[in-house]
Amino acid sequence: MTMPPEKSGPSAGGGGPPDAEVRLRVDEALAAAARGADEPRAVPGALCAACARLLPVTGSSVSISGGKGVRMTWCASDRVAARLAELQYTVGDGPCQTALDRGVPVLACDLTQGPDLRRWPIFAHEAVGLGVRAVFSLPLGVSGAAVGTLDLYSEQAGGLAEPDLRVALWVRDAVTLALMNLQAARYGTPGGGTDADTEGEVASWVAASEAGHTEVYQAVGMVMVQLDVDPEQALDRLRARAYADGRTVSQVAREVLTRRLSFRRETDGGDPAGPYGGDPAGPYGGDPAGPYGGDPQGPRGEDGRDVR
Repeated sequence: MTMPPEKSGPSAGGGGPPDAEVRLRVDEALAAAARGADEPRAVPGALCAACARLLPVTGSSVSISGGKGVRMTWCASDRVAARLAELQYTVGDGPCQTALDRGVPVLACDLTQGPDLRRWPIFAHEAVGLGVRAVFSLPLGVSGAAVGTLDLYSEQAGGLAEPDLRVALWVRDAVTLALMNLQAARYGTPGGGTDADTEGEVASWVAASEAGHTEVYQAVGMVMVQLDVDPEQALDRLRARAYADGRTVSQVAREVLTRRLSFRRETDGGDPAGPYGGDPAGPYGGDPAGPYGGDPQGPRGEDGRDVR
């Protein structure tokens, strides 16, 4: 279900706490999570874990858009949340992508059947293989411009009750504010001054993800030259290869950059990966220790770098 942009309104009845009290609880929970992180690099993951605790969901992740067709996972509350975010990026479809494209909340209440299964058949099949039954994607941003999404998943089919949806939207607002503050801190205040400690924290939060961003962009350029295609077609080829091999797009991009993989037809035996081919059982629904398992912050290589 795609929701229209939300509007402010009176609090629902039923004797629950007033909206202002619930908003304060949300803000305090997220602030406490950030303060409780052992180091700056752990702050995003702590925020995602707090999001999951505030709502009747199993886990959450935050993805940030890096331009058309390119995203990075900023944080994830657990391994499945990280794998789910990477799955949507790899197949180029799902509630997250729809929320990002349209700038409105998208609630996929039952991925096992009905309209949600028909709308995103590939994503739904793989998500169910991960034990996910429902996904709620909320766009992050201001003035209708989505810069990313807050993605919540549940192991149980079903939607969010109206009070829970309000809380989810307030959580989304708080995460958006955190990202806006992060951006402002990174590029300095309007007066030109920056705090050295804040700059260091910002760099540690996003450096690994941005490295993956750069690799995908560079690999897209190389595939464009190899196959004489446009950027979207090149990204589709990377995604198809990643999906067929059960790997992340960034992992495939790194192989292209290191010349271990070429998409030239004469060296790759024709079409390197048909549209989302591979094992019908799906590479994402198998071994929990597979390519997206391990660190709740996301998959990492032997050198400790984020490999999304």
